[in-house]
Amino acid sequence: MAGTKRASPGAEEEKNPLHSVELSDEDAQKLNAVQKDIARVELALERAAQAKLAAVYTKRRETVKAISKFWPVALMNHQLCAMHAQHSADQLALSYLEDLWVERDQNEPRCYTLEFHFRENPYFTDSVLKKQFKYVPPPAAADEKPDEDGVTRSMLDFSWDRDVQPSATPINWKDASKALTKLYPQEAGEDADDLPADPGSFFNFFEKADDPFDIGNTISTEIFPDAIEYFLGTMGGEEIDSEEEDSDDDDDADEIDLEKPRPKKQKV
Repeated sequence: MAGTKRASPGAEEEKNPLHSVELSDEDAQKLNAVQKDIARVELALERAAQAKLAAVYTKRRETVKAISKFWPVALMNHQLCAMHAQHSADQLALSYLEDLWVERDQNEPRCYTLEFHFRENPYFTDSVLKKQFKYVPPPAAADEKPDEDGVTRSMLDFSWDRDVQPSATPINWKDASKALTKLYPQEAGEDADDLPADPGSFFNFFEKADDPFDIGNTISTEIFPDAIEYFLGTMGGEEIDSEEEDSDDDDDADEIDLEKPRPKKQKV
């Protein structure tokens, strides 16, 4: 009896009906329209959420002002910020940070200004360092009328690289020995499109317009909304190991304890 002919290894795959699905132009247009509707609703919800959260963040702002080193600890408990505040001098300067605020653009809440408020310190005379990510609307936006949720077509086509202009803020250093961005400059990569080979001082974030490591969005969308969790070291459900070795021992100043706060034992 002749043996059963076995199918070639790729036969089943060739017959798989999921591999031959075709999308008509009409269906593609319908899907695109629905996708735009979803994007519009998501953007409207995001705008409404930011408006409601503003009052809560204001309440939190007043509460954390009474907690020593709240914002320095919250920042250092985020891996990206800890990496960029790699020098002990950066951490010492950040220990004078007493308030951090995100002021969102009323017309385009995805754009914002970061405000770092410092108390008197030996590094710079500025009491506030700002970094603005300014919304630059396209020409077509001038004639657009927003819908009932305040959303326009240009907002749906928003592009961070195209529509946002970051600012540079010069820092008034008290003397050359404290000018951290001069002591620890940002070193360019080998090619123009590469990330900097060495980020240098954390304060390069203010003095340089570009934000190649996306520190601004990290602070505004991750650290600022969940600042309490970062301060407590519980973000992500795991305690953050704060006992990292300093990568720079050039600064002989007193060590500033920026460890996460440890829960106090209650007295019986």
